[in-house]
Amino acid sequence: MSAQPLLVDADDTSVVVSLNRAAVRNALDLATVEALHTVCARLERRPRILVVRGEGADFAAGADIRELRHRGRAEALEGINATLFERIRQLAMPTVALLDGNVLGGGAELAYACDLRIGTPRVRIGNPEPGLGIVAAAGGCVRLAELVGESIAVQVLLGGRILSGTEAYGYGLLAELVEPDELDAAADRLVERLVRQAPLALRLTKALIHAPRSAHPLVANLAQAVLFETEEKDVRMDAYLDRRTVRP
Repeated sequence: MSAQPLLVDADDTSVVVSLNRAAVRNALDLATVEALHTVCARLERRPRILVVRGEGADFAAGADIRELRHRGRAEALEGINATLFERIRQLAMPTVALLDGNVLGGGAELAYACDLRIGTPRVRIGNPEPGLGIVAAAGGCVRLAELVGESIAVQVLLGGRILSGTEAYGYGLLAELVEPDELDAAADRLVERLVRQAPLALRLTKALIHAPRSAHPLVANLAQAVLFETEEKDVRMDAYLDRRTVRP
């Protein structure tokens, strides 16, 4: 198994991160968590689109049980995975998870923390934590219900239901369902669509989506006030009126 828990491929618009522990189905150990924090720090300094994928046949089959077995109260209160996944959720630019094979436990919670998910029919997504005597404490108990509704979330979190890729797509958990050999191409198409948008408008839209309902419409009006004064808004609207295409 490679000593590198992550493979990172970055350019001016996006950062693609591959979980690189295929021999253990990309189980999320502490080294992987720390490496993902490093990626987050880079994206906080220079916002770009984040794409997370898994090497091999699986996205991530959960947290590393060998490590979890030896964690106690102090580590639970530290929120090792929860802190990382919340940091990913709060990144300024959109985040995309490419899902294949097993997407379980902490792997599922990582996927839930991303803004968009593309998957294949062979996806198996769920949260079997109660079967191990623990709970989905890294956001699963909250985010899954927000994404698919309480009824489906209860079936997964309490009933141990594992969703197929087709079911996850039907419930809106996946933005797109493609064959495994088309997954990377689908991600490229999605990133290309995102890159065509005005970067600041994209960032502020994401912030508005996650803003508390009570903050609206004030925060939306403030964001719009900022964007109305940008040169990019004028350039893009002039191009629209002239029927020209704006290149990113």
